[in-house]
Amino acid sequence: MSATVLQLVLGGLAMGAVYALVALGFTLIWNAVGIVNFAQGDLVMLGAYVVVGSCFNVWHLPIGLDLLVMLGVMAVFGLAFAVFVYSPVRNAPQLSAIVATLGLSMVLENSVVLVWGPEPLSFGGPLGNATVQILGAKIYAQYVLILGVLLLMMLTQEGMFRFTSIGRGMRATAQDAEAARLMGIRTSRITALIFIYASVLAGIAGWLLAPVFYVSADMGVKVSLEAFASCILGGFGSIPGALIGGLLLGVIESLGGFYISSEYIDVIAFGVLFVTLVVRPEGIFGEPQLERP
Repeated sequence: MSATVLQLVLGGLAMGAVYALVALGFTLIWNAVGIVNFAQGDLVMLGAYVVVGSCFNVWHLPIGLDLLVMLGVMAVFGLAFAVFVYSPVRNAPQLSAIVATLGLSMVLENSVVLVWGPEPLSFGGPLGNATVQILGAKIYAQYVLILGVLLLMMLTQEGMFRFTSIGRGMRATAQDAEAARLMGIRTSRITALIFIYASVLAGIAGWLLAPVFYVSADMGVKVSLEAFASCILGGFGSIPGALIGGLLLGVIESLGGFYISSEYIDVIAFGVLFVTLVVRPEGIFGEPQLERP
């Protein structure tokens, strides 16, 4: 593999890791309560604004402490999301809950403009423009950090899901909420924890993206669309599918942008998605849906 291809693949994996974190939030909420949270991308944007607009520009917090503050804010916001947005419509038709998340998305996009202003914000991040050499390929150190954080999050999540009662409850609820309820799991409390966890994942994605892109009110839109596409590519509702789908989509975008044109990145990505829906509608890890004759 040439150094150029390796550089493209590693850069694509880094972007795909961000998509995977957001897609995982989509998947957990979908499996737990059966709705698509269209505000998930805007939670990425909110996390980025908390870090850059407040922790860095206003409070001048050191690197590391800004992450802890942001995680606390996102956890509180996730709880508020569950209590004040989802709970009032949880027994309403599914469309009502989806519309509620769309409404929250619009509120967030307008609120950040009111709080932090309309101008995009820049953030050097903990690593600035530093680069590293990997097998002859030069990539930004931020990309290595992104991949490292994804690996750490996946290991932490696996440990939580396997070895803690709360984690097992979250896994059971995310896999089949009705079965979990019948087994005595307090799914309402677990659902709130899933909203908190999904918000924290989005905030981490925002913290990782802030040094790569300008922080703006519309930055979450593309991330949300790409993460949604990752879910479909990997198999909607599949946790491994969210991870693999995000990484694969990131690599496809990176290679396609270089060898075809960077102007057609979105076209390439959604072209692959279209082919997936035609050839294997259930996605890579999804299970075929059997229909009665």
